[in-house]
Amino acid sequence: MTAFIVAAAATVLVVLVLLLRPFFGQRFGSAAETSRAQLNAAIYRDQFAKLEQDLAEGTLRQADYAQAKAELQRRVLEDHRTEERAATVGAPRKTMIGIAFAVPLVAGALYLLIGNPAAMQGLPAGHGDIANAQEFEKMVTALAEKLEREPTNYKGWSMLARSYKAMGRPVEAQKAFERAGSFIDDDAQALASYADVVATNAGGTLVGKPTQLIQKALKADPNNPMALWLAGTADFEVKNYKQAVATWEKLIAMMPPGTDDARMLEGAIADARSKGGMPAKAPAMAAAGASVKGVVELDPALKAQAGPDAIVMVIARRPGTRMPLAVLRKSASELPLQFTLDDSMSMDPNSKLSSVTEIEVEARISKTGLAKPEPGDLLSQAQTVKLGANGVALRVGKVVQ
Repeated sequence: MTAFIVAAAATVLVVLVLLLRPFFGQRFGSAAETSRAQLNAAIYRDQFAKLEQDLAEGTLRQADYAQAKAELQRRVLEDHRTEERAATVGAPRKTMIGIAFAVPLVAGALYLLIGNPAAMQGLPAGHGDIANAQEFEKMVTALAEKLEREPTNYKGWSMLARSYKAMGRPVEAQKAFERAGSFIDDDAQALASYADVVATNAGGTLVGKPTQLIQKALKADPNNPMALWLAGTADFEVKNYKQAVATWEKLIAMMPPGTDDARMLEGAIADARSKGGMPAKAPAMAAAGASVKGVVELDPALKAQAGPDAIVMVIARRPGTRMPLAVLRKSASELPLQFTLDDSMSMDPNSKLSSVTEIEVEARISKTGLAKPEPGDLLSQAQTVKLGANGVALRVGKVVQ
């Protein structure tokens, strides 16, 4: 209880400090504002750099990168607007003094009125997740009780069905979906979820009603990923391997390559091809001439600085940019290294090596293998070459300071 009171008092104090800043006029001067702005700018620079690094290393998809970058840019703009308002908008002293008294009084009164004072006794360590699960279950139970009084609230029944499914209660989920009726006829995701719980309750088979629901889902949205996966699985179950492959190949074309889901689906497609007597799909080949070949050599004077466990990275970029188009990673023990850069090493499936006519290529030797050059890394001179070039010589002879 003491810890709660201390935390609550600290929170109120922080709120008051933030609210009462205008009351103190310019006492803290513009230096503090400048310092805060500089700190925010540094944080945003680090976050932008981390996004660039994750994209370069392939741990972040291009679509996720673009979304995250847009979100950061929006936050930077909002911070800038907030600083402008803070510089031009003041607050009446009487108002601020009133707030200073009102905030703690109102907060305390509201907590006593609608809060849970008994909760101040605290829970044992590790019970946070249990408490959250119990709270969620209470909410679902309350929703179920409400819907029994509102049987025509079909949107509520659909929500309840999805909640039961998330809780791992397929029997209750199926009953709730049934109560939702035709409300979900145009909701592909809800129909696919309905098919999934019906199949679960039927011992895992998709034959019968689940297949009918899947077809209904695909009619509502032919590109719904869950419906496509279930449709392929249903065809696989009845040994219609050709159709299963066709459906799954449509699904995998919508997925970012190299992800766990994509690899799992590739395995399922290969299995269906094998069982259906179909030839294995030939690996995708790089476009003709869409490669650059050469050799990476290390200056003998720097040999001691490149241990056998270091990573050699051959990096291709659009000339004048820093974002890699393709990266080849090899062990320094393979030096001198014969290399080939092609579309199979592209960082972004929507921006392949074959999409340009010339590239800037360089080699770097790193102990950590990180995308961003670090002090102590060994670097070659960057060269701009035409796509299709052969015999490119990259000599690593510079130490990054």
